[in-house]
Amino acid sequence: MAQEQRLELRLSQKLILTPQLQQSIKLLQLPLLELSQEINQELMSNPLLEERSEKEDEVLNETPGTVSEEEPVQEAFDDAEAPLEKIFGFTSDNYFEERESDGRDLGYFYEAADETTSPFERNRKKTDLYEHLLWQLRLSHVPEKLGKVAEIIINNLNEDGYLQASLEEIANLAGVDPETAGEALSFVQTLDPPGVGARNLQECLLLQLEPLNLKGTFVEKVLLEGFSELEGKKYRQLAAKFRTSIEEVLAAVKIIEGLEPRPGRNYSGDEPVHIVPDVYVEESEGKFIITLNDDGIPRLRLSNYYRKLLANKQSLGPEERQFLEEKLRSAIWLLRSLDQRNKTIYKVTECILKFQEEFFRKGPEFLKPLNLRDVAEALGMHESTISRVTSNKYIQCPQGLLNFRFFFSNAVSSSKGDISSSTVKDMIKQIIAEEDPAKPLNDKKIVEILKERGINVARRTAAKYREELKIPSHIKRKKWF
Repeated sequence: MAQEQRLELRLSQKLILTPQLQQSIKLLQLPLLELSQEINQELMSNPLLEERSEKEDEVLNETPGTVSEEEPVQEAFDDAEAPLEKIFGFTSDNYFEERESDGRDLGYFYEAADETTSPFERNRKKTDLYEHLLWQLRLSHVPEKLGKVAEIIINNLNEDGYLQASLEEIANLAGVDPETAGEALSFVQTLDPPGVGARNLQECLLLQLEPLNLKGTFVEKVLLEGFSELEGKKYRQLAAKFRTSIEEVLAAVKIIEGLEPRPGRNYSGDEPVHIVPDVYVEESEGKFIITLNDDGIPRLRLSNYYRKLLANKQSLGPEERQFLEEKLRSAIWLLRSLDQRNKTIYKVTECILKFQEEFFRKGPEFLKPLNLRDVAEALGMHESTISRVTSNKYIQCPQGLLNFRFFFSNAVSSSKGDISSSTVKDMIKQIIAEEDPAKPLNDKKIVEILKERGINVARRTAAKYREELKIPSHIKRKKWF
């Protein structure tokens, strides 16, 4: 068959996301911290964007007509609107004047850092595990060759202090024989904290016995020969295995439980991450007030200087004008996307508040089943939009700080109608909290208690909810002393 080249005209329809629309979708799903970083990046790359000062915010919040004629900011706005009308057919001021029409402040502002904080407090850093071990290594009198291998071992420890590489890999990295790598590991395992450099939990616990003068005791024997039974809390089997009393086994177990399974935990250099709510819901005089959190978010405006340049047709060349006009389009779209993001989050929060009003007023047991489709249909939006709004965002309400996804759960049948699966999880958590530690409840018994309360769930469902709550099985929950 002969090959040939030819031109054809075809008509087709395609759904293409423009860069501006992609940016709008991206901003919608960003949490506060990432949103602040994104806006700061735009501020650095787009000369048409500026950050308003607190003084200018006070001026713009005044009643129209009260601003002095000598105010330079306001005078600059009057001469710079022509490019906006030319490119977009409307002015940015006209577009955003509706932002405060409903009594909500949907803008952004930046809260300055506390200047009263001592520089020593701001720069203070907690010593991490690696620095602590390297400090001990430098103070130790070990041969240089062995010290280099020990440093490689320290650099291959995880945050909990466990060695992640094998001795063969360490030997290959250091260019030494496995015996030298083993000597270096033995040295690292003598450093503080006790148990560091272990390759598994059993070795970690055994390394902690020598500083406590427990080498050669029954505790070491349990760890060496009965570790599998110890993990499964099969204490009676341990007593039979070592031909001793259950009391002696429990005494050894109590000592073992006092050891540290993660020796590097106290030297973690990671600072605790504090969750910042995206929305506040407060009750006042029987009504709920929704407030969007914009702390730390720069409050943006268009640059007066570049708008005046665009207004003057003779001040710019073709390339400069094209560049600034593109940046102006980008700035206007960013402002529009941020405004739309705030309005969408507000509407979704308002809809959730409407569906879950009893929860906000009475507590977790009144949480109703809800899914993304219910909110999407109520607001006339797509489910994907609701999913982006509720992703990685938190709401501060009278019931505490909660993830938006907390309000969405499946329905579970009960004698009083369908209830939320989150409510059932809370009941299971409460039932287990009230159980006798010496005789913990198994999943079958938990199902029976739920049935007595009018809630019908299968045993597998109850086990799944328990695992989602990260609650171990009844065997591992049993307390022997």
